[in-house]
Amino acid sequence: KTYITNGAFADYITLAVRTGGEGHGGISLVLFPTDTPGFSVGRKLDKLGTRGVDSCELHFEDCRIPQRYLLGQENAGFYYIMTNFQGERLTAAIIANTGMDHSIRDALAYGTEREAFGRPIGKFQVWKHRFAEHLTALEASRALTWQAVHQLNTRPPQEATKLVSMAKLFACDLTQKVTYDCLQLHGGYGYIEEYDIARAYRDVRLLPIGGGTAEVMKEIIWKWTEMGL
Repeated sequence: KTYITNGAFADYITLAVRTGGEGHGGISLVLFPTDTPGFSVGRKLDKLGTRGVDSCELHFEDCRIPQRYLLGQENAGFYYIMTNFQGERLTAAIIANTGMDHSIRDALAYGTEREAFGRPIGKFQVWKHRFAEHLTALEASRALTWQAVHQLNTRPPQEATKLVSMAKLFACDLTQKVTYDCLQLHGGYGYIEEYDIARAYRDVRLLPIGGGTAEVMKEIIWKWTEMGL
């Protein structure tokens, strides 16, 4: 298995394994101790961003664990994974919204300090209008995200799938545009690692990928739309 967050440090892993026939109906979740014979940690992956957590490859060779380590019902693992995805995708949307808020505030503060042609760069119309658009879009993203949170908290998880996917798609795509402009306002300083925006620019690139890509979110949204839901 690859792209496993903090896999090199875990004492136990929640592991999806095949316990039945082909397809999603034959998958179960188990609690896997990493001191099990046959388990080993492979290489750590050198990532573009989110360097605060390790991602690595995990290898399993003829590993055996007791049946009592089964989590939940046998062959119901796919359902548990899909249910967990709802929370993971909403978390991505919330991270995107929070990150945009921080980056915008940071950029606006920089724009009042940095001067060009005798006045702060944040006073130029191009930046005032652009950030007015971003602030408006951020509020729309927050509203959509909290609507999805409410739906997930008050309905069965599968009924919130469409709105959760919309929230992740919208927020995680928007943060790419917002973070780009925040870095652009910093000019050359935005390209230097000592400024927070450089790290943010690298880190947010994961958001439309992890937990389900933007393309997968669009497929899910359209599927539920075709179903009339």
